[in-house]
Amino acid sequence: MQLTGTSLTLGDIEAISMRGETVTLADEAKRRVKQSRQVVEDILASERVVYGINTGFGNFRNVVIPRHDLETLQVNLIRSHAAGVGDPFPEEIVRAILLLRVNALASGFSGVDPSTLDALLAMLNKGVHPVVPKKGSVGASGDLAPLAHVSLVLIGEGEAFYRGERLSGEEALARAGLEKICLHPKDGLALINGTQVITALLSHAVIQAQRLVRCADIIGALTLDTLLGTDVAFDARIHDARPHVGQIETARGLRRLLFGSELRKSHEDCDRVQDSYSLRCMPQVHGAVRDALSYVTGIVEIEINSATDNPMIFIDGGDVISGGNFHGQPVALAADFLTIALTQLGAISERRMERLVNPDLSGLPAFLVKEGGLNSGFMILQVTAAALASENKTFSHPASVDSIPTSANQEDHVSMGVTAAQKTQEVARNLADILAIEWLGAAQALEFRRPLLTSAPLEAAHALLRERVPPYEQDRTHYQDIIAARELLESGALLDVVTNTLDDEGASS
Repeated sequence: MQLTGTSLTLGDIEAISMRGETVTLADEAKRRVKQSRQVVEDILASERVVYGINTGFGNFRNVVIPRHDLETLQVNLIRSHAAGVGDPFPEEIVRAILLLRVNALASGFSGVDPSTLDALLAMLNKGVHPVVPKKGSVGASGDLAPLAHVSLVLIGEGEAFYRGERLSGEEALARAGLEKICLHPKDGLALINGTQVITALLSHAVIQAQRLVRCADIIGALTLDTLLGTDVAFDARIHDARPHVGQIETARGLRRLLFGSELRKSHEDCDRVQDSYSLRCMPQVHGAVRDALSYVTGIVEIEINSATDNPMIFIDGGDVISGGNFHGQPVALAADFLTIALTQLGAISERRMERLVNPDLSGLPAFLVKEGGLNSGFMILQVTAAALASENKTFSHPASVDSIPTSANQEDHVSMGVTAAQKTQEVARNLADILAIEWLGAAQALEFRRPLLTSAPLEAAHALLRERVPPYEQDRTHYQDIIAARELLESGALLDVVTNTLDDEGASS
Protein backbone atom coordinates (compact mmCIF):
# COMPACT_ATOMS: atom_id res chain seq x y z
CA MET A 1 0.00 0.00 0.00
CA GLN A 2 1.38 3.39 -1.00
CA LEU A 3 0.99 6.56 1.04
CA THR A 4 0.52 9.81 -0.83
CA GLY A 5 -0.32 12.04 2.13
CA THR A 6 -3.76 12.76 0.69
CA SER A 7 -5.54 9.47 -0.06
CA LEU A 8 -5.56 7.39 3.12
CA THR A 9 -8.87 5.71 3.98
CA LEU A 10 -10.35 4.19 7.12
CA GLY A 11 -10.07 0.82 5.40
CA ASP A 12 -6.35 1.43 4.96
CA ILE A 13 -6.02 2.29 8.66
CA GLU A 14 -7.76 -0.92 9.62
CA ALA A 15 -5.58 -3.00 7.29
CA ILE A 16 -2.29 -1.46 8.40
CA SER A 17 -2.89 -0.89 12.11
CA MET A 18 -4.98 -3.97 12.87
CA ARG A 19 -3.81 -6.52 10.31
CA GLY A 20 -0.19 -5.45 9.97
CA GLU A 21 -0.03 -4.64 6.26
CA THR A 22 3.11 -2.78 5.21
CA VAL A 23 3.31 0.52 3.38
CA THR A 24 5.63 2.53 1.16
CA LEU A 25 5.77 6.16 0.14
CA ALA A 26 4.49 7.07 -3.29
CA ASP A 27 6.97 8.77 -5.61
CA GLU A 28 4.93 11.97 -5.63
CA ALA A 29 5.08 12.07 -1.82
CA LYS A 30 8.84 11.55 -1.85
CA ARG A 31 9.21 14.43 -4.29
CA ARG A 32 7.12 16.81 -2.15
CA VAL A 33 9.00 15.86 1.02
CA LYS A 34 12.33 16.48 -0.69
CA GLN A 35 11.21 19.85 -2.05
CA SER A 36 9.84 20.87 1.34
CA ARG A 37 13.10 19.92 2.98
CA GLN A 38 15.02 22.03 0.50
CA VAL A 39 13.10 25.10 1.70
CA VAL A 40 14.38 24.38 5.23
CA GLU A 41 17.94 23.91 3.99
CA ASP A 42 17.79 27.19 2.10
CA ILE A 43 16.64 29.02 5.24
CA LEU A 44 19.46 27.48 7.25
CA ALA A 45 22.01 28.44 4.61
CA SER A 46 20.77 32.05 4.55
CA GLU A 47 20.71 32.23 8.37
CA ARG A 48 17.27 33.78 8.21
CA VAL A 49 15.46 33.48 11.55
CA VAL A 50 12.28 31.41 11.17
CA TYR A 51 10.16 30.02 13.99
CA GLY A 52 10.42 26.28 14.43
CA ILE A 53 13.57 26.01 12.33
CA ASN A 54 16.18 27.99 14.25
CA THR A 55 14.25 29.31 17.24
CA GLY A 56 12.96 27.92 20.52
CA PHE A 57 9.38 26.69 20.78
CA GLY A 58 6.18 27.88 22.39
CA ASN A 59 6.96 30.63 24.87
CA PHE A 60 10.61 30.45 23.75
CA ARG A 61 9.62 31.40 20.21
CA ASN A 62 11.76 34.55 20.29
CA VAL A 63 14.94 32.78 21.37
CA VAL A 64 17.27 32.35 18.38
CA ILE A 65 19.29 29.12 18.46
CA PRO A 66 22.84 29.11 16.96
CA ARG A 67 23.39 26.78 14.00
CA HIS A 68 25.77 24.52 15.92
CA ASP A 69 23.05 23.83 18.53
CA LEU A 70 20.18 23.04 16.18
CA GLU A 71 20.59 19.26 16.27
CA THR A 72 20.82 19.37 20.06
CA LEU A 73 17.65 21.46 20.03
CA GLN A 74 15.77 18.64 18.27
CA VAL A 75 16.86 16.01 20.79
CA ASN A 76 16.10 18.32 23.71
CA LEU A 77 12.64 18.97 22.30
CA ILE A 78 11.81 15.27 22.07
CA ARG A 79 13.23 14.43 25.48
CA SER A 80 11.56 17.32 27.30
CA HIS A 81 8.16 16.68 25.74
CA ALA A 82 8.11 12.94 26.53
CA ALA A 83 6.19 13.55 29.76
CA GLY A 84 3.22 11.23 29.36
CA VAL A 85 1.82 9.10 32.18
CA GLY A 86 -0.47 6.13 32.56
CA ASP A 87 -0.80 2.77 30.87
CA PRO A 88 0.48 2.53 27.28
CA PHE A 89 -1.81 2.59 24.29
CA PRO A 90 -2.50 -0.80 22.67
CA GLU A 91 -0.15 -1.65 19.82
CA GLU A 92 -2.85 -1.29 17.16
CA ILE A 93 -3.42 2.30 18.29
CA VAL A 94 0.33 2.99 18.21
CA ARG A 95 0.47 1.56 14.68
CA ALA A 96 -2.33 3.92 13.67
CA ILE A 97 -0.44 6.84 15.25
CA LEU A 98 2.71 5.94 13.31
CA LEU A 99 0.76 5.54 10.09
CA LEU A 100 -1.08 8.83 10.44
CA ARG A 101 2.10 10.74 11.34
CA VAL A 102 3.91 9.30 8.31
CA ASN A 103 0.97 10.20 6.09
CA ALA A 104 0.84 13.77 7.44
CA LEU A 105 4.57 14.27 6.91
CA ALA A 106 4.26 12.78 3.43
CA SER A 107 1.97 15.63 2.42
CA GLY A 108 5.07 17.82 2.13
CA PHE A 109 4.17 20.71 4.43
CA SER A 110 6.53 19.91 7.32
CA GLY A 111 10.07 20.17 5.98
CA VAL A 112 11.09 16.93 7.66
CA ASP A 113 14.32 15.34 6.43
CA PRO A 114 13.48 12.41 4.11
CA SER A 115 15.75 10.08 6.09
CA THR A 116 13.77 10.82 9.28
CA LEU A 117 10.50 10.04 7.53
CA ASP A 118 12.00 6.81 6.17
CA ALA A 119 13.04 5.81 9.70
CA LEU A 120 9.53 6.42 11.04
CA LEU A 121 8.06 4.35 8.22
CA ALA A 122 10.56 1.54 8.88
CA MET A 123 9.46 1.35 12.52
CA LEU A 124 5.88 0.86 11.38
CA ASN A 125 6.75 -1.80 8.80
CA LYS A 126 9.13 -3.68 11.09
CA GLY A 127 6.68 -3.76 13.99
CA VAL A 128 8.63 -1.58 16.41
CA HIS A 129 5.85 -0.07 18.49
CA PRO A 130 6.89 2.70 20.90
CA VAL A 131 5.52 2.62 24.43
CA VAL A 132 3.17 5.62 24.43
CA PRO A 133 1.45 6.57 27.70
CA LYS A 134 -2.24 7.33 27.33
CA LYS A 135 -2.29 10.58 29.29
CA GLY A 136 -0.55 13.91 28.85
CA SER A 137 -1.99 15.58 25.74
CA VAL A 138 -4.38 18.52 25.81
CA GLY A 139 -4.84 18.24 22.06
CA ALA A 140 -3.85 21.73 21.05
CA SER A 141 -0.24 22.34 20.03
CA GLY A 142 -0.36 18.87 18.59
CA ASP A 143 -0.43 15.72 20.70
CA LEU A 144 2.98 16.73 21.98
CA ALA A 145 3.66 14.32 24.85
CA PRO A 146 2.49 11.07 23.20
CA LEU A 147 4.12 11.93 19.87
CA ALA A 148 7.36 12.70 21.71
CA HIS A 149 7.26 9.19 23.19
CA VAL A 150 6.92 7.86 19.64
CA SER A 151 9.86 9.95 18.49
CA LEU A 152 12.14 8.94 21.37
CA VAL A 153 12.52 5.48 19.89
CA LEU A 154 13.81 6.92 16.62
CA ILE A 155 16.86 8.26 18.47
CA GLY A 156 17.35 5.04 20.42
CA GLU A 157 15.73 6.20 23.62
CA GLY A 158 12.45 5.49 25.39
CA GLU A 159 10.83 2.08 25.20
CA ALA A 160 9.12 -0.02 22.55
CA PHE A 161 7.30 -3.30 22.14
CA TYR A 162 8.81 -5.66 19.63
CA ARG A 163 7.21 -9.04 19.00
CA GLY A 164 5.37 -8.82 22.27
CA GLU A 165 8.36 -7.91 24.41
CA ARG A 166 8.84 -4.56 26.09
CA LEU A 167 12.38 -3.34 25.44
CA SER A 168 14.48 -0.21 25.49
CA GLY A 169 14.08 1.82 22.31
CA GLU A 170 17.65 1.07 21.27
CA GLU A 171 17.26 -2.69 21.81
CA ALA A 172 13.92 -2.80 19.96
CA LEU A 173 15.48 -1.08 16.95
CA ALA A 174 18.47 -3.43 17.00
CA ARG A 175 16.31 -6.56 17.09
CA ALA A 176 14.32 -5.27 14.13
CA GLY A 177 17.53 -4.60 12.20
CA LEU A 178 17.12 -0.82 12.39
CA GLU A 179 19.51 1.90 13.55
CA LYS A 180 18.81 4.96 15.64
CA ILE A 181 18.98 8.24 13.76
CA CYS A 182 20.25 11.77 14.31
CA LEU A 183 17.55 14.39 14.00
CA HIS A 184 18.02 17.30 11.61
CA PRO A 185 16.90 20.89 12.15
CA LYS A 186 13.06 21.14 12.14
CA ASP A 187 12.68 17.33 12.48
CA GLY A 188 11.76 17.38 16.15
CA LEU A 189 8.91 19.81 15.74
CA ALA A 190 7.71 18.05 12.59
CA LEU A 191 7.51 14.76 14.49
CA ILE A 192 5.39 16.00 17.40
CA ASN A 193 3.15 18.74 15.95
CA GLY A 194 -0.13 17.15 14.95
CA THR A 195 -3.45 15.57 15.91
CA GLN A 196 -2.45 12.01 15.08
CA VAL A 197 -3.12 10.55 18.54
CA ILE A 198 -6.64 11.99 18.71
CA THR A 199 -7.27 10.91 15.14
CA ALA A 200 -5.88 7.39 15.59
CA LEU A 201 -8.16 6.83 18.57
CA LEU A 202 -11.20 8.27 16.82
CA SER A 203 -10.48 6.37 13.60
CA HIS A 204 -10.54 3.08 15.47
CA ALA A 205 -13.73 4.09 17.26
CA VAL A 206 -15.38 4.96 13.94
CA ILE A 207 -14.35 1.63 12.40
CA GLN A 208 -15.88 -0.14 15.39
CA ALA A 209 -19.01 2.03 15.36
CA GLN A 210 -19.65 1.34 11.67
CA ARG A 211 -20.01 -2.34 12.54
CA LEU A 212 -21.93 -1.87 15.74
CA VAL A 213 -24.65 0.38 14.33
CA ARG A 214 -25.46 -2.29 11.74
CA CYS A 215 -25.33 -5.04 14.35
CA ALA A 216 -27.76 -3.02 16.48
CA ASP A 217 -30.33 -3.20 13.67
CA ILE A 218 -29.94 -6.98 13.39
CA ILE A 219 -30.16 -7.60 17.12
CA GLY A 220 -32.98 -5.08 17.59
CA ALA A 221 -34.97 -6.77 14.80
CA LEU A 222 -34.47 -10.18 16.44
CA THR A 223 -35.67 -8.77 19.77
CA LEU A 224 -38.72 -7.20 18.16
CA ASP A 225 -39.69 -10.43 16.44
CA THR A 226 -39.29 -12.60 19.53
CA LEU A 227 -41.38 -10.08 21.51
CA LEU A 228 -44.08 -10.43 18.84
CA GLY A 229 -43.68 -6.85 17.75
CA THR A 230 -44.83 -5.39 14.45
CA ASP A 231 -42.97 -3.98 11.47
CA VAL A 232 -45.86 -1.64 10.63
CA ALA A 233 -43.97 1.30 12.14
CA PHE A 234 -41.22 0.73 9.56
CA ASP A 235 -43.50 1.46 6.61
CA ALA A 236 -41.55 3.52 4.09
CA ARG A 237 -44.29 6.16 3.87
CA ILE A 238 -43.78 7.12 7.51
CA HIS A 239 -40.07 7.72 7.04
CA ASP A 240 -40.34 9.41 3.68
CA ALA A 241 -42.44 12.02 5.47
CA ARG A 242 -39.47 12.81 7.73
CA PRO A 243 -36.61 12.19 5.34
CA HIS A 244 -33.54 11.94 7.57
CA VAL A 245 -31.12 9.73 5.66
CA GLY A 246 -30.22 7.50 8.59
CA GLN A 247 -33.84 7.02 9.59
CA ILE A 248 -34.87 5.96 6.09
CA GLU A 249 -31.89 3.61 5.81
CA THR A 250 -32.60 2.00 9.17
CA ALA A 251 -36.29 1.48 8.44
CA ARG A 252 -35.45 -0.08 5.07
CA GLY A 253 -32.93 -2.39 6.73
CA LEU A 254 -35.39 -3.47 9.42
CA ARG A 255 -38.01 -4.28 6.81
CA ARG A 256 -35.52 -6.48 4.98
CA LEU A 257 -34.37 -8.17 8.17
CA LEU A 258 -37.94 -9.07 9.19
CA PHE A 259 -39.21 -10.06 5.73
CA GLY A 260 -40.67 -13.58 5.65
CA SER A 261 -40.84 -14.17 9.41
CA GLU A 262 -43.28 -16.87 10.53
CA LEU A 263 -43.37 -15.23 13.94
CA ARG A 264 -44.61 -12.00 12.39
CA LYS A 265 -47.36 -13.81 10.49
CA SER A 266 -48.45 -15.69 13.60
CA HIS A 267 -49.85 -12.57 15.29
CA GLU A 268 -50.86 -10.32 12.39
CA ASP A 269 -54.45 -10.21 13.62
CA CYS A 270 -53.68 -9.49 17.28
CA ASP A 271 -55.20 -6.49 19.04
CA ARG A 272 -51.91 -4.74 19.89
CA VAL A 273 -51.94 -1.32 18.27
CA GLN A 274 -48.32 -0.28 18.69
CA ASP A 275 -45.05 -1.29 20.34
CA SER A 276 -42.95 0.47 22.95
CA TYR A 277 -40.55 3.15 21.80
CA SER A 278 -37.45 0.95 22.13
CA LEU A 279 -38.97 -1.26 19.40
CA ARG A 280 -41.12 1.12 17.39
CA CYS A 281 -38.62 3.99 17.27
CA MET A 282 -35.56 2.05 16.17
CA PRO A 283 -35.49 3.89 12.82
CA GLN A 284 -35.58 7.26 14.56
CA VAL A 285 -32.95 6.42 17.20
CA HIS A 286 -30.65 4.09 15.26
CA GLY A 287 -31.05 6.38 12.26
CA ALA A 288 -29.96 9.45 14.22
CA VAL A 289 -26.89 7.52 15.35
CA ARG A 290 -26.20 6.67 11.71
CA ASP A 291 -26.38 10.33 10.75
CA ALA A 292 -24.06 11.30 13.59
CA LEU A 293 -21.62 8.58 12.56
CA SER A 294 -21.74 9.80 8.96
CA TYR A 295 -20.80 13.31 10.08
CA VAL A 296 -17.96 12.07 12.31
CA THR A 297 -16.67 9.78 9.56
CA GLY A 298 -16.45 12.77 7.23
CA ILE A 299 -14.43 14.73 9.79
CA VAL A 300 -12.05 11.82 10.30
CA GLU A 301 -11.60 11.27 6.57
CA ILE A 302 -10.55 14.91 6.22
CA GLU A 303 -8.24 14.82 9.23
CA ILE A 304 -6.34 11.65 8.29
CA ASN A 305 -5.25 13.36 5.06
CA SER A 306 -4.50 16.78 6.51
CA ALA A 307 -1.27 18.63 7.25
CA THR A 308 -1.29 19.53 10.96
CA ASP A 309 2.24 20.84 11.48
CA ASN A 310 3.39 24.32 12.50
CA PRO A 311 4.98 26.22 10.95
CA MET A 312 3.86 25.00 7.55
CA ILE A 313 6.17 25.06 4.56
CA PHE A 314 4.82 25.89 1.12
CA ILE A 315 6.97 24.69 -1.73
CA ASP A 316 5.72 27.25 -4.22
CA GLY A 317 7.42 30.46 -3.16
CA GLY A 318 9.27 28.88 -0.23
CA ASP A 319 7.02 30.50 2.37
CA VAL A 320 7.05 29.34 5.97
CA ILE A 321 3.85 30.35 7.76
CA SER A 322 2.83 29.87 11.38
CA GLY A 323 -0.77 28.86 11.96
CA GLY A 324 -2.84 26.54 14.11
CA ASN A 325 -3.59 23.36 12.19
CA PHE A 326 -2.29 21.37 15.15
CA HIS A 327 -5.36 22.36 17.19
CA GLY A 328 -7.56 19.32 17.75
CA GLN A 329 -10.95 21.05 18.01
CA PRO A 330 -12.54 19.54 14.86
CA VAL A 331 -11.78 15.96 15.91
CA ALA A 332 -12.42 16.62 19.60
CA LEU A 333 -15.94 17.84 18.89
CA ALA A 334 -16.52 14.91 16.54
CA ALA A 335 -15.35 12.46 19.21
CA ASP A 336 -17.76 13.88 21.76
CA PHE A 337 -20.60 13.77 19.24
CA LEU A 338 -19.93 10.11 18.46
CA THR A 339 -19.70 9.29 22.16
CA ILE A 340 -23.16 10.76 22.73
CA ALA A 341 -24.59 8.93 19.72
CA LEU A 342 -23.19 5.53 20.72
CA THR A 343 -24.44 6.07 24.26
CA GLN A 344 -27.95 6.38 22.87
CA LEU A 345 -27.55 3.17 20.89
CA GLY A 346 -26.55 1.37 24.10
CA ALA A 347 -29.37 2.96 26.08
CA ILE A 348 -32.10 1.77 23.72
CA SER A 349 -30.54 -1.70 23.51
CA GLU A 350 -30.59 -2.01 27.30
CA ARG A 351 -34.27 -1.06 27.32
CA ARG A 352 -35.02 -3.82 24.83
CA MET A 353 -33.11 -6.25 27.04
CA GLU A 354 -35.31 -5.23 29.98
CA ARG A 355 -38.40 -6.08 27.93
CA LEU A 356 -36.97 -9.50 27.10
CA VAL A 357 -36.39 -10.53 30.72
CA ASN A 358 -39.51 -8.91 32.23
CA PRO A 359 -42.45 -11.35 32.02
CA ASP A 360 -44.98 -8.54 32.40
CA LEU A 361 -43.66 -7.01 29.18
CA SER A 362 -42.57 -10.06 27.18
CA GLY A 363 -45.11 -12.81 27.81
CA LEU A 364 -42.08 -15.09 28.16
CA PRO A 365 -40.78 -16.95 31.22
CA ALA A 366 -39.28 -14.59 33.78
CA PHE A 367 -35.61 -13.88 33.05
CA LEU A 368 -35.79 -16.23 30.05
CA VAL A 369 -35.25 -19.44 31.98
CA LYS A 370 -37.30 -22.49 32.92
CA GLU A 371 -37.73 -23.22 36.61
CA GLY A 372 -37.32 -19.62 37.66
CA GLY A 373 -36.44 -19.26 41.30
CA LEU A 374 -34.22 -22.29 41.24
CA ASN A 375 -32.55 -20.56 38.28
CA SER A 376 -31.91 -16.81 38.02
CA GLY A 377 -31.49 -16.96 34.26
CA PHE A 378 -30.70 -13.69 32.52
CA MET A 379 -31.47 -11.48 35.53
CA ILE A 380 -27.96 -10.17 36.03
CA LEU A 381 -27.23 -9.89 32.30
CA GLN A 382 -29.74 -7.05 32.24
CA VAL A 383 -28.11 -5.57 35.33
CA THR A 384 -24.73 -5.64 33.57
CA ALA A 385 -26.23 -3.95 30.53
CA ALA A 386 -27.75 -1.29 32.80
CA ALA A 387 -24.38 -0.69 34.48
CA LEU A 388 -22.67 -0.25 31.11
CA ALA A 389 -25.41 2.01 29.75
CA SER A 390 -25.15 4.19 32.85
CA GLU A 391 -21.36 4.35 32.62
CA ASN A 392 -21.70 5.46 29.02
CA LYS A 393 -23.93 8.32 30.11
CA THR A 394 -21.20 9.48 32.47
CA PHE A 395 -18.64 9.30 29.65
CA SER A 396 -20.95 11.41 27.48
CA HIS A 397 -20.15 14.63 29.29
CA PRO A 398 -18.13 16.34 26.51
CA ALA A 399 -14.40 16.71 27.11
CA SER A 400 -14.13 19.32 24.36
CA VAL A 401 -15.98 21.96 26.39
CA ASP A 402 -13.02 22.10 28.77
CA SER A 403 -9.84 24.11 28.29
CA ILE A 404 -6.86 24.79 30.56
CA PRO A 405 -4.26 27.29 29.31
CA THR A 406 -0.75 25.89 28.93
CA SER A 407 2.75 27.04 27.94
CA ALA A 408 2.76 30.30 29.90
CA ASN A 409 -0.66 31.16 28.42
CA GLN A 410 0.66 31.08 24.86
CA GLU A 411 -1.53 28.05 24.30
CA ASP A 412 -4.53 29.56 26.02
CA HIS A 413 -7.28 27.46 24.43
CA VAL A 414 -6.95 23.70 24.06
CA SER A 415 -9.23 20.94 22.75
CA MET A 416 -8.82 18.06 25.22
CA GLY A 417 -9.21 15.87 22.14
CA VAL A 418 -7.33 12.82 23.39
CA THR A 419 -9.57 12.68 26.45
CA ALA A 420 -12.62 12.98 24.19
CA ALA A 421 -11.45 10.24 21.83
CA GLN A 422 -10.49 7.87 24.65
CA LYS A 423 -14.01 8.24 26.04
CA THR A 424 -15.39 7.40 22.60
CA GLN A 425 -13.38 4.21 22.60
CA GLU A 426 -14.62 3.26 26.07
CA VAL A 427 -18.23 3.85 25.06
CA ALA A 428 -17.78 1.78 21.88
CA ARG A 429 -16.39 -1.10 23.95
CA ASN A 430 -19.29 -0.88 26.38
CA LEU A 431 -21.76 -0.73 23.50
CA ALA A 432 -20.34 -3.94 22.05
CA ASP A 433 -21.00 -5.67 25.38
CA ILE A 434 -24.52 -4.23 25.68
CA LEU A 435 -25.41 -5.42 22.19
CA ALA A 436 -23.84 -8.82 22.89
CA ILE A 437 -26.08 -9.12 25.97
CA GLU A 438 -29.20 -8.19 23.99
CA TRP A 439 -28.26 -10.73 21.32
CA LEU A 440 -27.94 -13.44 23.95
CA GLY A 441 -31.34 -12.46 25.35
CA ALA A 442 -33.08 -12.31 21.98
CA ALA A 443 -31.64 -15.68 20.93
CA GLN A 444 -32.83 -17.24 24.18
CA ALA A 445 -36.28 -15.72 23.72
CA LEU A 446 -36.46 -17.27 20.28
CA GLU A 447 -36.04 -20.72 21.86
CA PHE A 448 -39.37 -20.18 23.64
CA ARG A 449 -41.12 -19.31 20.36
CA ARG A 450 -40.25 -22.57 18.66
CA PRO A 451 -41.28 -24.27 16.46
CA LEU A 452 -42.03 -20.97 14.73
CA LEU A 453 -39.18 -19.44 12.77
CA THR A 454 -38.12 -15.86 12.40
CA SER A 455 -36.88 -14.52 9.04
CA ALA A 456 -34.00 -16.16 7.16
CA PRO A 457 -31.41 -13.48 8.04
CA LEU A 458 -32.39 -13.47 11.70
CA GLU A 459 -32.33 -17.28 11.81
CA ALA A 460 -28.80 -17.04 10.42
CA ALA A 461 -27.89 -14.63 13.22
CA HIS A 462 -29.35 -17.05 15.77
CA ALA A 463 -27.52 -20.03 14.27
CA LEU A 464 -24.20 -18.16 14.29
CA LEU A 465 -24.53 -17.43 18.00
CA ARG A 466 -25.47 -21.03 18.72
CA GLU A 467 -22.17 -22.16 17.19
CA ARG A 468 -20.47 -20.55 20.20
CA VAL A 469 -23.20 -20.32 22.84
CA PRO A 470 -25.68 -23.16 23.57
CA PRO A 471 -29.27 -22.48 24.69
CA TYR A 472 -29.64 -21.62 28.37
CA GLU A 473 -31.29 -24.59 30.11
CA GLN A 474 -30.14 -23.98 33.68
CA ASP A 475 -27.89 -21.51 35.46
CA ARG A 476 -24.29 -21.27 34.31
CA THR A 477 -21.70 -18.50 34.24
CA HIS A 478 -22.55 -15.80 31.71
CA TYR A 479 -19.29 -13.96 31.20
CA GLN A 480 -17.88 -16.39 28.65
CA ASP A 481 -21.10 -16.20 26.63
CA ILE A 482 -20.86 -12.40 26.59
CA ILE A 483 -17.26 -12.59 25.40
CA ALA A 484 -18.18 -15.04 22.62
CA ALA A 485 -21.08 -12.89 21.41
CA ARG A 486 -18.99 -9.71 21.54
CA GLU A 487 -16.22 -11.34 19.50
CA LEU A 488 -18.73 -12.28 16.81
CA LEU A 489 -19.93 -8.67 16.72
CA GLU A 490 -16.50 -7.07 16.67
CA SER A 491 -15.01 -9.48 14.13
CA GLY A 492 -17.73 -8.75 11.59
CA ALA A 493 -18.94 -12.37 11.61
CA LEU A 494 -22.54 -11.38 12.43
CA LEU A 495 -22.62 -8.82 9.64
CA ASP A 496 -21.14 -11.28 7.17
CA VAL A 497 -23.61 -14.08 7.82
CA VAL A 498 -26.63 -11.79 7.78
CA THR A 499 -25.48 -9.88 4.69
CA ASN A 500 -24.91 -13.13 2.82
CA THR A 501 -28.40 -14.33 3.73
CA LEU A 502 -29.98 -11.07 2.63
CA ASP A 503 -28.14 -11.30 -0.70
CA ASP A 504 -29.19 -14.92 -1.15
CA GLU A 505 -32.81 -14.26 -0.28
CA GLY A 506 -33.10 -11.06 -2.29
CA ALA A 507 -35.64 -9.89 0.27
CA SER A 508 -37.94 -7.10 -0.81
CA SER A 509 -37.61 -3.70 0.86
